[in-house]
Amino acid sequence: MATNVIIGSGVAGFSAAEALSTIDPSAEILQISDDPHGFYSRPGLAYYLNGELPEKQLFPFPRNGKSNQNVQHVEGHVTRLDPASHQIEINGSGTISYDHVLLATGATAVPLNVPGEGLRGIVKLDDLEDTRNILALAKHNRTAVVVGGGVVGLELVEGLVARGVKVHYLIRSERYWQSIMDETESHSIEHHLVHAGVKLHYHSEIKEVLCKRGRVIGVRTSAGEDIRCGLVAVGIGVRPRMELAKAADLKTERGILVNEYLQTSDPDIYAAGDVAQIFDPSSGNSSIDNLWYPARKQGRIAAMNMSGQRQVYHRTVAVNVLRLAGVMTTIIGAIGSGRDDDGQVYTARGSSETWLQLPNTLAMESGNELSHVRLMVGEQNLLGALVMGDQKISRPLREMVNARVDISPIRMQLLKSGASLGQIVIDFWIKTKTQ
Repeated sequence: MATNVIIGSGVAGFSAAEALSTIDPSAEILQISDDPHGFYSRPGLAYYLNGELPEKQLFPFPRNGKSNQNVQHVEGHVTRLDPASHQIEINGSGTISYDHVLLATGATAVPLNVPGEGLRGIVKLDDLEDTRNILALAKHNRTAVVVGGGVVGLELVEGLVARGVKVHYLIRSERYWQSIMDETESHSIEHHLVHAGVKLHYHSEIKEVLCKRGRVIGVRTSAGEDIRCGLVAVGIGVRPRMELAKAADLKTERGILVNEYLQTSDPDIYAAGDVAQIFDPSSGNSSIDNLWYPARKQGRIAAMNMSGQRQVYHRTVAVNVLRLAGVMTTIIGAIGSGRDDDGQVYTARGSSETWLQLPNTLAMESGNELSHVRLMVGEQNLLGALVMGDQKISRPLREMVNARVDISPIRMQLLKSGASLGQIVIDFWIKTKTQ
């Protein structure tokens, strides 16, 4: 009887456990996690923080989120992975032998690297305990500084505002999330934040966290400002948790390198989710998606391969549906400026490295007060799109980008100044569906 070990209880690990228990109910499946709460919705943490979601609704299943009855759950920290002996060591629980291992260890928030970084009052939004900590601190601290662009930085801002905290938001560049958004999109988000009472500080980052008797009392910024606060929230990016993989001499770059079967450089060790840097045979590139749906799919595909059902992971277009400052936003495919705001090697939670690609395209946009659409128009295909507000065009765009639909019949229409991009796309999509 094969022994399959899953390290991690996020969506990739949960999906793998679910698939393994279905494929072979007699197999021995161990899921090991150092998160005492098991499986729950990480994307839901932002809605728990802002008060829209009660904590219990983060858990889709009872008993700490453990739904697979033939999966043995072990709470503990894996301290060693030994490919040669096919064994892992768990702190406090001894040694376990395995036939196959899945590393679904996820990613962890990048900490501040400034004087005062370890003080109580500096928070992140990685897991449930982080969220509980923020909520407890927000009750007694009426002013906060948030640093970090992208999804998590904004979630921290909105969550704290919803809890009645005055927020100073430090933006490293001249506008919000400039690596992904254009000026119109960034300014739309910023307008909502200012209307909610958020103080924006451009070209600003934390140089030092100020303290008194071991507690945060403020920050000193790169712009020379001293901002009084009792809470500093950090969302500057995440790094894959690769310590086990590196110690086991598995090949790594920005993440754990895996092939199209999600195998690492050791054929009996697999990786999935935020920690996996996956090779795509169609493009010849390896990339990381810090997104919920791909992680779930990767966990299932990894489980199939661990069970001997050879299955290629086919990477689909990177998509995320977000609510940014109250505005429903869908980001599809290659849409960014080709560079990271911070020029760092880490990625952002809730995003994809694909978004940062700079395709050989023309960017076209149209919109009004209720909807904004930006398309990345290639020679024959749409390579990416961003939709804010009205979402009726999102599904057609997602399908067209993913299927690489030939847009030659409408390309010149899309490139005309003042074109109604949404209507042109919808009419063309309907026509292609009926042919």
